[in-house]
Amino acid sequence: MAQSNPGNRLKQPSLSQLRAFAAVAEYLHFRDAAAAIGMSQPALSGAVSALEEALGVQLIERTTRKVLLSPAGERLAVRARVVLEAVGELMEEAEAVRAPFTGVLRLGVIPTVAPYLLPTVLRLVHERYPELDLQVHEEQTSSLIEGLAAGRLDLLLLAVPLGVPGVSELPLFDEDFVLVMERSHGLGGRADIPRDALRELPLLLLDEGHCLRDQALDICREAGRTQGAPVTTTAAGLSTLVQLVAGGLGVTLLPRTAVTVETARNEALTTGYFADPAPTRRVALAMRTGAARQEEFEEFAAALREAMRGLPVRVTAGGRA
Repeated sequence: MAQSNPGNRLKQPSLSQLRAFAAVAEYLHFRDAAAAIGMSQPALSGAVSALEEALGVQLIERTTRKVLLSPAGERLAVRARVVLEAVGELMEEAEAVRAPFTGVLRLGVIPTVAPYLLPTVLRLVHERYPELDLQVHEEQTSSLIEGLAAGRLDLLLLAVPLGVPGVSELPLFDEDFVLVMERSHGLGGRADIPRDALRELPLLLLDEGHCLRDQALDICREAGRTQGAPVTTTAAGLSTLVQLVAGGLGVTLLPRTAVTVETARNEALTTGYFADPAPTRRVALAMRTGAARQEEFEEFAAALREAMRGLPVRVTAGGRA
């Protein structure tokens, strides 16, 4: 009989010991219990004895004819089953986590991408990854980067490069910028607008904090636009910006993916395209460097590139930046 020893109570029973005891408690027969869990009978008996030693109590009453549970064994068998069931649930949950494209994916998207690319993203997820719980958060770039670093977000869809330590980029595509103006504008309909045309145009831009504003200003500086040239910043979103253009307040730059959505509903607007090389932006997925789901995110990026081939963009070859 196992003797109670205060020192032994500090020992932690192993899962194999608990599994062996639970099988004996169920079958009340060493041979049948051993066969049920794929263990040899001597190993099973040794595991139960080791458990009794670790717990400091006798669990089994062994006779020549049958196996009985002691009063302590009756009580602890219930606990052992609870522990084993909990471990089983833990393993099932771990398997679900390991399975790609299941569970929650918290995707952050910038406002100048969300309305134009989300239909493609959502369709891809619905058709190819039905077990994925996609949660979308539309925020400006700085907020998205903070959310990624804090673990609030898993993956970002935004314009790059970011140049942020600890963040890896998965390029998706490059797209040209298009000049949007009133239909009566002299540059309307042209496909060879020189960049230096931006030097003196009354340019309308988004509010501070939008990366598209910064990209547009970079394009203007490259075109030789001076600080004194008029720039009006009054719009919080591209839809408002385009309506201001339609109202005759100036011109603006739109990424190519936004043009159809934002201009098709207003006949007062027209577009013009820049001569090669046109000003462009790159859109990518961004993740934490070394993310646990890195392979999954890379596969997702590859699937997105294929899904976006029908858009007016130049899909990248892939890889990480």
